[in-house]
Amino acid sequence: MNKDINSMASSLTAVIFIGLIFLSPALALASFQPECATSSSFTPSIAFTTNLRSTIEQVQKLIRLLSPFSSTLGGGDLRLTSAVADCLDLLDLSSDQLSLSLSPSGGTGNRLYDVRSWLSAALGNQDTCHESLSGTKGIVGALVSTGLNIVSSQIASSLREVSSMPGSKKTGHRRLLQSETSSGFPDWVRAGDRRLLQTATPKADAIVAQDGSGNFKTVMEAVEAAPTESEKRYVIYVKKGLYQENVEIKKKKWNLMMFGDGMGQTVISGNRNFVDGWTTFRTATFAVSGKGFIGRDITFENTAGAQKHQAVAFRSDSDLSVCYRCSMEGYQDTLYAHSLRQFYRECHVSGTVDFIFGNAAAVFQKCQIEARSGLPDQKNSVTAQGRKDPNQNTGFTLQFCNVSAGVNLTIQTPTYLGRPWKQYSRTVIMQTYLESIIRPEGWLPWQGDFALDTLYYAEYMNSGPGAGLANRVKWTGYHALSDPNQVVNFTVGQFIQGNMWLPSTGVTFTSGLME
Repeated sequence: MNKDINSMASSLTAVIFIGLIFLSPALALASFQPECATSSSFTPSIAFTTNLRSTIEQVQKLIRLLSPFSSTLGGGDLRLTSAVADCLDLLDLSSDQLSLSLSPSGGTGNRLYDVRSWLSAALGNQDTCHESLSGTKGIVGALVSTGLNIVSSQIASSLREVSSMPGSKKTGHRRLLQSETSSGFPDWVRAGDRRLLQTATPKADAIVAQDGSGNFKTVMEAVEAAPTESEKRYVIYVKKGLYQENVEIKKKKWNLMMFGDGMGQTVISGNRNFVDGWTTFRTATFAVSGKGFIGRDITFENTAGAQKHQAVAFRSDSDLSVCYRCSMEGYQDTLYAHSLRQFYRECHVSGTVDFIFGNAAAVFQKCQIEARSGLPDQKNSVTAQGRKDPNQNTGFTLQFCNVSAGVNLTIQTPTYLGRPWKQYSRTVIMQTYLESIIRPEGWLPWQGDFALDTLYYAEYMNSGPGAGLANRVKWTGYHALSDPNQVVNFTVGQFIQGNMWLPSTGVTFTSGLME
């Protein structure tokens, strides 16, 4: 992840050109609160609708502006080629998310929360495009920078309106302190998907096997053959083996379920990395954008090693998605929870620097989180959450997890729960066991006093030798919580509206604070 703030050489001609194309509305921000939407009603104003339609037009102009560069630029410059591809994909996702926000249908049924989720994702996409382009040379970054900023400004304005609507910042209901379903899954997981996740060997629509005993020999071949925009669950079984390939599930591949023979048995492996010229976004061994993805009993790994810096094993922009009993193995930037609503249950995640990062609304339950030994003098940070606007309903929750020492890690390697990648970074660690590898101060600054007053980091009822609060950081944005009413908004039922969509996936989950 190219998180350094790099200055980009600007082109006066490009800026004037873009300025003629785009009109710049004022950026509107609201005060930050750690809240979750619970109201389902949403009546957009005329200004909201007009603004979003204008924003979609601006996004399409940017796509048209960038598209010629996807085939004519590069000349062996992998980073530039990757960055242009990133931006085109991300702008395309933004266009869809803005269109969904104008549509009267789709989502979980909680319209207000759905629209806020889609706008939060769309706002973050432009930021990722900026990051990809910041590591490149040439005029492309300068050419689109103004347009990207204007799109972000317009989305932020719409997000502010949604966040200020009645019901958008209501607190949670006391009944969510208990699990809502007998199966342990949120309500949004449909009954059929619950059965798929709980069945030992679900019936597969396609089988991947290296020995030729299935329909396909590679995972990507099976993905490409899957139906597009399917409302019906499509199941791909990947037999045990080491699959050395990069897999990408595009946005139109809806409701795919992929299951293997278990962590360490079915392994999808890659080694793309930032040092070799890829953008962080494009390093992912396995990337998914299609909504409703379910992964079960698979290992996703990036074997580039610590010396190659950013190297993603698993990246997700899949809304209402689940990973169950999956392993994500890497070093820096292992798991990129990029955007939208995601749930991880009984997974294993290992890494070094910022190894769970992104700007999704993601909850991790009963996961094994392992910090590994990295480069000499390197500091480990479990999370680097990337919330950039106070109105985005994004953040990370770790609940009932175990944060421990992984391969060759000793107490001499400073290890922290997280650091603030963006100004409104939000992470809550609750009811989790913390081994002694966690430093007494708990959290690591990004640079100087950046975001220390605007972030929201909290701990609640953690245990273990690393859970002591006496010497924790004294930042304004850090909170040691003891009242369940202060933390219930970050549970599955509230934070990702899990009761509305997880039951259909079949994955076990706990809705509230009690097992």
